[in-house]
Amino acid sequence: MIKVAVTGAAGRMGSGIIKKITEQEDMEVVAAIEIPNTPLAGNDAGIQAGIGELGVKIVGSEKLEETLKESGADVLVDFTIAHAAVETIKTATACGVNVVVGTTGFTDEQMASNIKNVEENKVGAVISSNMSIGVNVFFNTLKKLAPLLYDFDIEIIEAHHNQKKDSPSGTAMTAFEVIADALERDPEEVGVFGRKGMVGKRTPEEIGVHAVRGGDIVGDHTVMFVGDGERIEVKHQAHTREVFIAGVIRAIRYVPDAQKGVVSSMNDVLGLE
Repeated sequence: MIKVAVTGAAGRMGSGIIKKITEQEDMEVVAAIEIPNTPLAGNDAGIQAGIGELGVKIVGSEKLEETLKESGADVLVDFTIAHAAVETIKTATACGVNVVVGTTGFTDEQMASNIKNVEENKVGAVISSNMSIGVNVFFNTLKKLAPLLYDFDIEIIEAHHNQKKDSPSGTAMTAFEVIADALERDPEEVGVFGRKGMVGKRTPEEIGVHAVRGGDIVGDHTVMFVGDGERIEVKHQAHTREVFIAGVIRAIRYVPDAQKGVVSSMNDVLGLE
């Protein structure tokens, strides 16, 4: 039985993850963590998630270390915000707990810190900008298409709900990085994030990345390969957060036996090239 701790336990993703874990036969929720000094402390995580009493009380993240040790968690799942997730990962890895992280918006320095903590503490880790199984097939498709369409103009358009704080989305940035790497282009030189005013003629090498925010869009990502007289569009649309949660469950099963001290991706979880 895999013992799982969930951060952001009262949020939309956290509650959904808790619910889905309780439906599995090989894992259980043993800890539910929220923001420091949360007013929800002491509330039952199952009742908070709308699934009935679970017997696991919500605690504030100021008690993360002692909660992980007392609960005997094997895996911590984090879907929160970047600056909080960095500290959570630091604490969890120091406690010898494997991590599954779907939080987005990490800076290069924050991601380097995450990798360092995983390496130094020799734990398993899956860190992905998007846990959706379909999106990771989408990434794999882009990796294979880009070299075939090297002389096409490439534009990435992402759309999300009006509550999303980071932009562009982590998924759009991963798509950008996958394409740039496949084409052997330097991401620092070819990325164009939105256009305004007299920007001049489009260069053949640049890759455009654009963000739309509105309503309750769960997550849409479109990559346009535009040639003379034709174009190919590769699109992924998430209709529900359940698609991310399904990937989280796979990652939870994968990470206890993953290579220690290495940050794995959903490609590793799904066995994609």
